[in-house]
Amino acid sequence: MPQVINISDIDIAYAEGILLPPDKLFDEERRAFIRNLNTLDLHAVPGSGKTTVLLAKLLILERYLPFEDGSGVLVISHTNAAVDEIKNKIFKHCPRLFSYPNFIGTIQSFVDGFLAVPFFSQWQKRKPLRIDNEIFWESFLKLYPTNYRSALEQRLGNKFKSFIEETTVVNDGLVHFYTLEPTVIPNIGSTTQTHINLVRIRKDLLKKGILNFNDAYTLSRISISKRPQIIKLLQSRFRNIFVDEMQDMDFHQYDILERVFYIQGESTSNYQRIGDRNQAIFNGHAKVEINWSDRTPVLSLNGSQRLSSYIANVVSKFAYDQSNNFSIVGLNDGTIKPHIIKYSIATISNVIPVFLDKISQISQLPENETFLKRIKLLNSDGTYKYPIRVIAWNAEWNPEEERTDDTKVRLTDYYHFFSKDEQKPKIDYKNLESYLIYYDKSKRSLESIRKNILSLFLQILRLEGITEINGKYLTKRRLIDTINELSQNKKDGTYERFKLKLYEWSIDIIREKVNDVYFEIIQYIPEYLAIFGKRIHGCQKFLNSNTEVNEVVEAEALPNIKYAVDGIEVKVTTVHSVKGQTHSATLYLESSYYGQHESERLFNQFLGQGFDDRRVRHKESTKMVYVGLSRPTDFLCIAIHEDRFNQHLNDIDLDLWEIIEA
Repeated sequence: MPQVINISDIDIAYAEGILLPPDKLFDEERRAFIRNLNTLDLHAVPGSGKTTVLLAKLLILERYLPFEDGSGVLVISHTNAAVDEIKNKIFKHCPRLFSYPNFIGTIQSFVDGFLAVPFFSQWQKRKPLRIDNEIFWESFLKLYPTNYRSALEQRLGNKFKSFIEETTVVNDGLVHFYTLEPTVIPNIGSTTQTHINLVRIRKDLLKKGILNFNDAYTLSRISISKRPQIIKLLQSRFRNIFVDEMQDMDFHQYDILERVFYIQGESTSNYQRIGDRNQAIFNGHAKVEINWSDRTPVLSLNGSQRLSSYIANVVSKFAYDQSNNFSIVGLNDGTIKPHIIKYSIATISNVIPVFLDKISQISQLPENETFLKRIKLLNSDGTYKYPIRVIAWNAEWNPEEERTDDTKVRLTDYYHFFSKDEQKPKIDYKNLESYLIYYDKSKRSLESIRKNILSLFLQILRLEGITEINGKYLTKRRLIDTINELSQNKKDGTYERFKLKLYEWSIDIIREKVNDVYFEIIQYIPEYLAIFGKRIHGCQKFLNSNTEVNEVVEAEALPNIKYAVDGIEVKVTTVHSVKGQTHSATLYLESSYYGQHESERLFNQFLGQGFDDRRVRHKESTKMVYVGLSRPTDFLCIAIHEDRFNQHLNDIDLDLWEIIEA
């Protein structure tokens, strides 16, 4: 029989001492969740501290480890950043929680490690080489040249990539990665040469162990269906399961978790799902249909420590899901009304400066002393705890879109220097120069630059087909070790030279000598490939192409492209990139989406009515606005074109809003 744990007031006091300021305690709403270890759903409004109460529960559970039945705790989130946040905040207080039999990781790492990789290893008698979309596409395009795929690309257009990723081979046919049902190429059928070639190449990649992320779910579904005893084993291993940001799970992710840990209520595990369905946006899109359906009991955290009553009142009107007695109670004592900046096409460039000037003005008022302190408050690593952000939903105009109306705007119309690639560093880029530009600038060390340079050298090896003896691609660690081993054998100083160059290039990039570093690396590549007995062949285009970066390089060369308030840098970015963040002040820039802006679709919500529109674009818009407007502690500002304001918002409640001109 599983061990019974009764969480006491002493346990909760222990967690409060670690997680909360000295003068703060968990209220009864939060204590009810912390005490409950049964299967349940927790819905939490923005700024309610759901991560903190989850951490409190984990800190307390660690005190009872190891459990009498040998089971562990499973914590799953959607992103590595969320997992890192958990580790950074509590690891030193509960190290046992981060070791066997417990597991804290992303949904992808759970599926890979406990289902897909074991099944693949038993099937192919070896582990997969890599489960990664970027590597998969590099390998796929090498095996599936243009003359093979032209007909398929013509048929599918921009759906070509998603079709490839969402199909895999079982036996000798294509199946959909989630349903495992047979599928054919739309408008082509299942007997054409195009289909035959695609099946052959997907089988080749599968046998080589080169998988994309969706392949892992295909293998997991097959694993569960063929070996249902795995479910009992996983339930025995994990008696307590906590899934954070449940609203972000795609259907195939949601389904795997339900099949393993719920089984229509027949599971022996305690499975808790935590999140906010109103914040269901991921990868830049708003999810219209949410897979997460309530099951009793449902607990709620309605009190928002982040939002003032002014901001909470505005945000609540944009909530798509208002079930379970939904409300947002603003517990922050801020007194600044949300502002709307009216602008015209002639004054659009003034919008951000007006926002920043307003911050300077109101933060100096005696009644806003707390706001001023929050703006300047630093984390231990020197970053701002409550940054100032300017955000928009749609950032750039795609080349194929015809923008015939100047009043239709996106982020780049307010701020011409914005680039999506600069906002979020990737693992792999299409050319060498991008690795030198798009490193993680939020890190105040050489490490992020060094990692990017090592990644570009790994990319060169992949393009040249250089692997280890077992066929695996090298990792950063293995690259360093391999160069060291080869250098010791030859006694030629190659390793010391490579390390020195890494350091010098990193320093020079900090000094904004990107072009110098670019040409030095180009000159070094023949020497680098010679270490592995190779010459430049497959990476030629990668070295010389710079189509991704021309505009960004020009923009960065211009002066005054960054905004600041009293020396504090203000970042311009997308709504998606700030999800989960807390700001001191946020400016939300309306943007065009399928021909309309937020103020056109959601004017009733701006006027104080709750959302009840079931049209798809309206639902997408309200979810994006809900996330964007719920970031700031003190000052919320929205930019709306004067024509749209005059048409839809002339009757706005001036007791709730303040209107200013750009």
